[in-house]
Amino acid sequence: MPRILALDYGTKRTGIAVTDELKMIASGLTTVQTPELLKFLEDYFKNEKVERVLVGEPKQMDDTPSQSEVHIQEFLKKFSEKFPEMPLERVDERFTSKMAMQSMIDGGLKKKKRRNKALVDEISATIILQTWLYE
Repeated sequence: MPRILALDYGTKRTGIAVTDELKMIASGLTTVQTPELLKFLEDYFKNEKVERVLVGEPKQMDDTPSQSEVHIQEFLKKFSEKFPEMPLERVDERFTSKMAMQSMIDGGLKKKKRRNKALVDEISATIILQTWLYE
């Protein structure tokens, strides 16, 4: 069965999460350097069946797009050109970074590990995927 992939897109790094084949559990997969993201996805799609890709949609509190949306739109255009058959969906990602940090604290991670921004991005992607799964 195909999986669902979620991206917490950033200009430097992108966190990636994926479901299990039954689409019941969201797990962090990895964090990749954003310039290498399309190549990573190409390789991943060759080895795994993916039903759709979710991309976080950063918004301000008043529902207006955040400044990073410009960069995400550029990525979405490139993604759609490279993978025209792959469905894309956007998921509100407000507070995911704060939730990721809190889950690290709740999980007992030491302060040094909580400074790992790549881990925060991966956990944020997992939260984006959980949000979509449990809506």
